[in-house]
Amino acid sequence: MAQWASFGFQDGASPSQEQLIYFHDHAMISLVIIMTMVTYYLSTSFYNSYTHYTLTHGQLLEFVWTGGPCIILMFIALPSLRLLYLLDEAGAPSVTIKSVGHQWYWSYEYSDFGGVDFDSYMVPSEETPKGGLRLLDVDNRVVVPYSLDLRVLVSSADVLHSWALPSLGVKVDAVPGRLNQVNFSCLRPGLYFGQCSEICGANHSFMPIVLEGVDPYSFVSWMRKQD
Repeated sequence: MAQWASFGFQDGASPSQEQLIYFHDHAMISLVIIMTMVTYYLSTSFYNSYTHYTLTHGQLLEFVWTGGPCIILMFIALPSLRLLYLLDEAGAPSVTIKSVGHQWYWSYEYSDFGGVDFDSYMVPSEETPKGGLRLLDVDNRVVVPYSLDLRVLVSSADVLHSWALPSLGVKVDAVPGRLNQVNFSCLRPGLYFGQCSEICGANHSFMPIVLEGVDPYSFVSWMRKQD
């Protein structure tokens, strides 16, 4: 979950987000090593004696500083490409939800369950209960079963929006006239908060997203109540 004054990622609650965090740590190791070496060699220039200032070329040195970066780039690129294809892999989802962005709220439709649909508006600050999350909670949450494959189809009815849930590693652009999709799953039950991540007008900051992961039996019970 998100924590106050946190500079890192939220705890991964989906396989894709966990893989993204692992790749970030993998890339940061390479960057720290590079920055350490560059800083060291730059610092030595302040106190060396320039004993080789007449040296015109060095084939071994040129080979190392050309081949070294190529190896480092491959070290970063291969896991990145693997993760890119994993994120785009579409299987057979257990639940499909359609999400449409509006100025300034979201509407959802469960097409697999008799066309259950509803609008989701932000709970105003004056109606937020004590201990609640200001500007993050909504009146109608997206309820999904955890541990099952999910698919969300995202579009927009007016301007550009973006459906994003950081802890699940999900961010999909909502484009008018276009249907984008994202596949993911929740590893555990709980509430997952997100916001529109594309500037869409005056109330862009006031169209949050709340996804509630429940066990499959509770999901079926919730779905029956919507009929």
